[in-house]
Amino acid sequence: MTPFPWNETMQFGFGILRLSSKDFWLMTPREIFAAYLAFQPNKAVPISRAKLDDLMQNFPD
Repeated sequence: MTPFPWNETMQFGFGILRLSSKDFWLMTPREIFAAYLAFQPNKAVPISRAKLDDLMQNFPD
């Protein structure tokens, strides 16, 4: 299992988002990741398993 990337997360939170320590530590990793995605508009986000199953059912080829 890969450890959580705390150094990179703190660099993003403090350096890019300019969060205070208090605000940074009140955020969940999911919230920080959502903020990170806002800075990566062209980055593809994988589809969910449910969406993949739906596509496979509708387009079985």
